[in-house]
Amino acid sequence: MSAALDPNQITSLLGRISQGDDAALAQLTPLVYAELKELAARAMRQERDNHTLQTTALVNEACLRLLGDQAAAAANRAQFAALAAQAMRRVLVDHARRRQAAKRPDPAQRIGIEEIDLPTDGEQFVDLLALDSVLERLAQISPRQAQVVDMKFFAGMELEQIADLLDVARPTVVRDWRMARAWLQRELA
Repeated sequence: MSAALDPNQITSLLGRISQGDDAALAQLTPLVYAELKELAARAMRQERDNHTLQTTALVNEACLRLLGDQAAAAANRAQFAALAAQAMRRVLVDHARRRQAAKRPDPAQRIGIEEIDLPTDGEQFVDLLALDSVLERLAQISPRQAQVVDMKFFAGMELEQIADLLDVARPTVVRDWRMARAWLQRELA
């Protein structure tokens, strides 16, 4: 999420939301909508060209999911950003599941491993549902690494942004990203 938003204001509004203040939710929504739209645009750039889900639909669905029950669970801006990335992932995975249920998946529905910045030999692909399943397992092993992957891959954040939001050193995020990529590559192979 960009520095244009006041993190203290976001944290304050999230605190008020957790106490049941509906007015705080109404104030938070326009503040984060532009941020969510930017994250959704980055996430959609990682999708195939003929994806049927539009950026606005992704951000609207993620916003509904995020600003519902989950916003109250976020204690600060970093948790909110992580929940935003996770909400977008859920929307994309649900969309992929609906498409897969409608017909057999074709190669165009697959995401190339190289698109998540994994070193590969040749053309290896993984579908979004497989990636989601593997990320769920990674979250059990290393929740922060799974958060880094969500923020980097699904929200398109830079490692510096992720480090700031998670309040850890950049080398820690770089290490988490490298380890998660290696683990994902092994699990998806």
